[in-house]
Amino acid sequence: MTTVTMLEQRLLALPTTAISDATGGHTNVDASIKPLADHFKIAGRVVTVRLPDGENGAVLEAISKAEKGDILVIDAKGNTNRAVAGDFVMQLAQGVGVQGFVVDGVIRDLAAARAIDFPIFSLGTTVAAGNKHGGGVVGGAISLGGVVVQSGDYLIGDIDGIVIIPQADIEQVIQGAEEKVAKDEVREQQALHNGEQSIRAYLAKVLT
Repeated sequence: MTTVTMLEQRLLALPTTAISDATGGHTNVDASIKPLADHFKIAGRVVTVRLPDGENGAVLEAISKAEKGDILVIDAKGNTNRAVAGDFVMQLAQGVGVQGFVVDGVIRDLAAARAIDFPIFSLGTTVAAGNKHGGGVVGGAISLGGVVVQSGDYLIGDIDGIVIIPQADIEQVIQGAEEKVAKDEVREQQALHNGEQSIRAYLAKVLT
């Protein structure tokens, strides 16, 4: 088992809320970028794509360079008129092991994305295909919902939202999130184990 796979498994076992707490909330992506199915959850290493307005050609290049488990994070400048991908491109990505797409823009063929269970987080959908005139860039720094993202950073996303984890901070953040989850479990057990009595005892303790 590779180190990356171990990190992905640890990330997938955590809620985005715990990761957000561990990062101090400084790298939470704008809530307008949402999963297109409630059960979609992704966690792993990022490959960045920066697209000119209305373009999508560089997405194929990114798929060709991605490793199994990678997540394509696509800066489409918030364009909601033209899709960065449709069902065929999603199947290409899924077929080489890409975990999902996170898009500051839109996709199309939503029913197909749900049918093949390919996680998409985006601003929504459109019927219009993207252009392929060129000019996109794979790798480097991009902007995703107000957060700077680099290839090699990590991302976790679920129905609550998306959090970016800088590559250099990944071990520290995961450990902090795991400790937060364990602490919360103890708190819940203490406060809720005996109904109203334990709830009132907990409230009295924290409010004094």
